[in-house]
Amino acid sequence: MEDKKKILLCEDEENLGMLLSEYLEAKNYETHLCKDGEEGYKDFLKNKYDICILDVMMPKKDGFSLCRDIKTVNPEMPVIFLTAKALKEDVIDGFKLGADDYITKPFSMEELTYRIDAILNRVNGKKKQEDAVVHLGKYVFDRQRQTLSLNDDHRKLTTKENELLNMLYQHANDVLLRELALNKIWEDDNRVYARSMDVYITKLRKYLKGDKEVEILNVHGEGYKLVIPEKDAR
Repeated sequence: MEDKKKILLCEDEENLGMLLSEYLEAKNYETHLCKDGEEGYKDFLKNKYDICILDVMMPKKDGFSLCRDIKTVNPEMPVIFLTAKALKEDVIDGFKLGADDYITKPFSMEELTYRIDAILNRVNGKKKQEDAVVHLGKYVFDRQRQTLSLNDDHRKLTTKENELLNMLYQHANDVLLRELALNKIWEDDNRVYARSMDVYITKLRKYLKGDKEVEILNVHGEGYKLVIPEKDAR
């Protein structure tokens, strides 16, 4: 079951804040309501959120100031502003701070959830794309496009090569058991496929020979170990 997305909601109008919080909870969002900007910032520092919804006009710390502080801590945090101010200058100021959306009051709660979903889908899509690309020392391994690149040299990997290198990367600097790789990639553990995997390991070693800090070691009686710089490991 997918975890609930967590929302930091900062709204000083008590009735609206409670109404929004209850509505978002009913839509399966875990929502934390704060009644001023200072409380919101303290809460942001203590918890992990997927998106922040900030009223612009709040006591102690306004929404623009809160957004600036949040973006200092996490520049990638999605932010939606809620405001009664519809002046063009205010909207521009909000977007300059890095806001993803700007909704003027009164607004439809259904529209708000659609906008939240659209932003989170975009952010999650971007994350998945970024997660597909990893570094193995000097090499760039694109697990989605099945390529292994060193500078301007780009090698297209076969599906089996890609799957095996990906499993080695997931166990980087640790042992990948032969049986696990055989069962996951070849869905078998007999000797025919074991010999086939040895051939693929030999190919991957050849592909990675351009960086002395990267190597695939045999671990006798257990399997293989992909050795890469610690900074590149998962």
